[in-house]
Amino acid sequence: MKSPVVKRSIVVAGHKTSVSLEEAFWRGLKDIARDRRMTIADLASSIDTDRRHGNLSSAIRLFVLDHYRQHPKDDALDRSQPSTQSPDRTTSVLRADC
Repeated sequence: MKSPVVKRSIVVAGHKTSVSLEEAFWRGLKDIARDRRMTIADLASSIDTDRRHGNLSSAIRLFVLDHYRQHPKDDALDRSQPSTQSPDRTTSVLRADC
């Protein structure tokens, strides 16, 4: 069985290191770096500087998770257009918890 974890080499603070992340976290890191107009290496260096404990791979996972918690994207709904459908009760309850 192939591992879902992908190991890549990056330069962090001038030093080459390897980071093992699931592909979804690599995509998230790449998207965040692009949105901030940074390289992945620069963003990883920033994450490395700010981490308090754990390894860099864990720090990156937590960073990506935190980013998407703070900046949720709802691809299913376009909030700029008023909805003509009545809201689903389950969806409304879930959104109230957010």
